[in-house]
Amino acid sequence: MSRPTIGDVARAAGVSKTTVSRVLAGKTKYVRTETRQRVLTAIDELEYQPSSAARSLKSKRSFALGIVGYGLEYFGPSCTLSGIEQEASELGYTILLHLIRQPETNNVEQLMKKMRSRYVDGIIWAVPEIGDNHDWLEEAPPQPSIPIVFLTMKPQPDQFVVAIDNYSGGLEATRHLIAQGCRHIGLITGPLDWWEARQRKLGWQDALHSVGLPAKNSLIVEGNWSAISGERGLKQLLTRHPEVDGLFASNDRMALGALKAARERGLQIPRDVAIIGFDDMPDAAYFCPALSTIRQDLGRLGRYAVRELSQAIESSQNGNEFTPKTVSIQPQLIVRESSIRTTA
Repeated sequence: MSRPTIGDVARAAGVSKTTVSRVLAGKTKYVRTETRQRVLTAIDELEYQPSSAARSLKSKRSFALGIVGYGLEYFGPSCTLSGIEQEASELGYTILLHLIRQPETNNVEQLMKKMRSRYVDGIIWAVPEIGDNHDWLEEAPPQPSIPIVFLTMKPQPDQFVVAIDNYSGGLEATRHLIAQGCRHIGLITGPLDWWEARQRKLGWQDALHSVGLPAKNSLIVEGNWSAISGERGLKQLLTRHPEVDGLFASNDRMALGALKAARERGLQIPRDVAIIGFDDMPDAAYFCPALSTIRQDLGRLGRYAVRELSQAIESSQNGNEFTPKTVSIQPQLIVRESSIRTTA
């Protein structure tokens, strides 16, 4: 059985092919309601699917987005990719995903050529800024041939950047601990070659400085985003500073490890040590005790990046220059049992 065509739909609905095209494109201003319904019924009965190839030829677009990502084993990147996929699907795009195994690489020329050879309309660069792995941007043309949106990196005036405000999150987490009466607040960072980890650390530091509390290096332990590094981190902090009464763990997995270390030391959370994480993983509310955290809506981050990229693509298709900008998404403080200090 041959695949139904737009002509078949037109004949079944008793309308012209132009009318069917208008209904498919959502341009129904000049199509009566009953006519539109007949067309939709015919489409449904015939199981008609518009040809994506024909759509691409007509518009000179592939309706595909290239996604360059890394670290799907981590909570953050996987949530971001989910948001990207959902928004792309809703806007009618397919995605071509390429995962980088070694994010420290600066050899991206071949990868960019590969993406362009697939005729993607735009690219989302979702590889975190680690070390100098974004230095290649210094040699990139100020106006690339196709739009690129970058995620999780420091703002650059000549690039599209969409990012969570990690500094604000670190600031808010530490201020919360201060408000709970904590005066010796330790920090377990993520790997400090990650831009996000450095931003969260800076927020912790500035919050402490603002109220005259110490932010010395001995109150900092560098983790690697894993629960075991959080466990080791709190043990190291307590060995150096037994008086530590508050802890900001730079992600929820490390906070989970810190909770385990506290229990093994016979400490009561939050009476002895108040703990707050960062991410708001789905399981954070079910930790024991339930974890206070900084919620970063990474699904929203991915969706926002697709919308920004789509607008830039439309602008480029219309012959206009797309103006780079930075979009900063604010995280949210979520207070649960692990940080509410008792007054007894």
